[in-house]
Amino acid sequence: MLADKQLFYLTCILITIGIVFSYSLSTFVVLYFNYDEFHFFIRQLAFGVSGILIMFFISKLDPDGAYFHHIMIALLLISFLAIIILPFLPNSLATASGGAKRWIRLGAISISPVEFFKIGLIYFLAWSYTRRIDESKKAIKHEILILLPYIIVALIVIGYIYLTQNDLGQSVISFFLILALAFFAGASKRLFAFGLAIITLIGFLVIFSNQRRIERIMNWWGNIQDAFLPLFPEWLANALKVSSNSEPYQISHSLNAIAHGSFFGEGLGLGIFKLGFLSEVHTDFVLSGITEEVGLFGLGIVCMLYLLLILRIFRIAGRCENKVHFIFCSGVALLLLFSFFMNAFGIISLTPLKGVAVPLLSYGGSSMWSICIGLGYVLMISKKVKL
Repeated sequence: MLADKQLFYLTCILITIGIVFSYSLSTFVVLYFNYDEFHFFIRQLAFGVSGILIMFFISKLDPDGAYFHHIMIALLLISFLAIIILPFLPNSLATASGGAKRWIRLGAISISPVEFFKIGLIYFLAWSYTRRIDESKKAIKHEILILLPYIIVALIVIGYIYLTQNDLGQSVISFFLILALAFFAGASKRLFAFGLAIITLIGFLVIFSNQRRIERIMNWWGNIQDAFLPLFPEWLANALKVSSNSEPYQISHSLNAIAHGSFFGEGLGLGIFKLGFLSEVHTDFVLSGITEEVGLFGLGIVCMLYLLLILRIFRIAGRCENKVHFIFCSGVALLLLFSFFMNAFGIISLTPLKGVAVPLLSYGGSSMWSICIGLGYVLMISKKVKL
């Protein structure tokens, strides 16, 4: 049987959009670092084409083959081993960002192990949850005991990622996947609510244990408080009100770029906020750059394509008879959905900005290749279902 063509074509279209904007939005970085005009375009083109080829060749494999199970487990273990050794590598082999080493430099490219770790984690959870969780009714205590080993391992593994890479965004996504996929595997709504409460508590502890994060939260809340304080009783509104409501520098320019684009945009290549006002516009702020150049109309088309992609994956998941395949497809869809919303909400200041890239659209090879591995597996599974 053939793999799902609609999913394949949607992915290729989004990758193509990302390649086009890697050229359009990287103007300032090219000029500032005196790169060749097509530096980012050529690299993203190579990432995109190789990602499509990876996706295509994986889709041709047999999803029931035992060898692929070993490949995915190896992907998880190798990527985590790379994460462990990353802080100890010399600067010549590791690229730092945000005060932490996050990329392993291999010649002309840099690899982010955490991107591949997330795909390996999704597969491991799909395989392991299928063996330990069923849909039979259980006491909440019994459900917690089943998930306790996962929680303990997750706290150690993801905690290490957070401490060594100072990357709260990827840690939040990983915790979310562990909890959400347990629900997809058959855990009760009570357990899901309990897990969500625990993750929220951990999140508060992480945030308020760091003065820099407290300041960022205060700035973020100061920016949006006027929209929410009138909803609270006066005594609570007064307690929650903060005096500083200055917008963070990047968020201010991100909002201005979106406003400047209006409905139809300034035109492809004609954005001005990419010219030194908004840094990393081809990576973390790619949606702001897209909106300025093609407007809300163009952004709406991009969002629609992204939504169709995610819905297509969920449709494939819903037709799966194999529970491992069902959970894996659901995990890939949730990874795309959660990453997109974390970025989109961050650039408009609805939530604190966490530096999570938009899969398939943001510049970068690691995110592209890892997502294409996941989508290739989904395409491979699609050969076994009736759509």
